[in-house]
Amino acid sequence: MVPDAEILGELAPEKLIWAYSHGVFPMIDEGQLLWFSPDPRGVLPLDGRFHVSRSLRGTIARGAFDCTVDKCFGAVMDLCGQGRDEGTWITSEMKVAYGKLHELGFAHSVEAWPAGQVGDGQPAGGLYGVSIGGAFFAESMFHRHTDAGKVALVYLIRRLARRGYVMCDVQWTTDNLRRFGAFDMPRTSYLGMLIRAVTAECRFA
Repeated sequence: MVPDAEILGELAPEKLIWAYSHGVFPMIDEGQLLWFSPDPRGVLPLDGRFHVSRSLRGTIARGAFDCTVDKCFGAVMDLCGQGRDEGTWITSEMKVAYGKLHELGFAHSVEAWPAGQVGDGQPAGGLYGVSIGGAFFAESMFHRHTDAGKVALVYLIRRLARRGYVMCDVQWTTDNLRRFGAFDMPRTSYLGMLIRAVTAECRFA
């Protein structure tokens, strides 16, 4: 499908960066561009509150998957948009817009590959998001093999923590994210943390 030029104009890189820096993010529903700033807001902790189950720790310890960063950003977006019963907001416009952010160094992907198969076909799982200062805004995650998406998420959180990030935004909490320690913050508290985060000097890749 040919991207809608009007929507692409609203999703220009400078507008997206401004929106994320102010706690707002876009989604597309039935061809309409919508902007959200949830209250409360879902956040994943970057400290000891982040929980990894025993079974997942075992999967990681066995080295079942190798993780990479920005190996195939476009493919990760495509895979995140596939197989969703409720439809997807990852439209052609979003792919173009976030592809531009990726080229500018503001959008990143994490890929999980079966051990020893990095770059061989498509990743087994992964995620993508937007990075501004010390804030990472996780957008979507997928898996084609059991635990692959979860391994990518653990890799992401550990990377953010090592690099001094302040926050990992997940928009809304879900049962799956709550198992990792995700929690809700009142929007006023979230925005206060966001100001500190986006002004921090951190580098994702």
